[in-house]
Amino acid sequence: MQLEKLVAYHKALADPTRIRMLILLSEGELNGQALAQRLSVTPATITHHASKLRAASLIRERRDKNTIYFSLDDYFIRSSGSATAELIYRRGAEASETAADSEMLEQREKTKASVLKSFFAADGRLKSIPAQLKKKLIVLEEMVRRLEPGRKYEEREINDFIRTFHDDFATLRREFIMHQYMFRENGIYELNPPELWERWETLK
Repeated sequence: MQLEKLVAYHKALADPTRIRMLILLSEGELNGQALAQRLSVTPATITHHASKLRAASLIRERRDKNTIYFSLDDYFIRSSGSATAELIYRRGAEASETAADSEMLEQREKTKASVLKSFFAADGRLKSIPAQLKKKLIVLEEMVRRLEPGRKYEEREINDFIRTFHDDFATLRREFIMHQYMFRENGIYELNPPELWERWETLK
């Protein structure tokens, strides 16, 4: 998740009415009229704040005839919150590593090399998608490092890229998003900075 997305997330939360809307939506889906009544504001106010929350991927909208229903986007609320804390603390944690950790770092490199050898064929194709999370993250990281930072990819381009490794492009594309290697907005995919990637090194 890019820094700009995290900033947008926190800007969207920087309003008492929007926070109250999210709290009400945590109980379940509500339409704009119901939110307006429960918050004692006008429907126009709800529409205004909903557009801010939607832009930050905090809520989803569903239209039923002339009524719009709102619900929380649980994944982005949770991932944006955790990504913020991880971004703030990660570099300090990494900087605190000393020479005494060299053995651990060497072991990590051996683990990575072993996983890559096990799951990638000689032609670079992925033999199978690892079921174990740690191995899966190692494989996903190896794949996304071949994408161009800063480039915006259409979904078709990401599918074609994944097909060079494995035929199940839908699963792997979803894994890229779930583990924060990439973010998606309006059908466009972009590589996140490595600082935001889910770290396999922290898993046992």
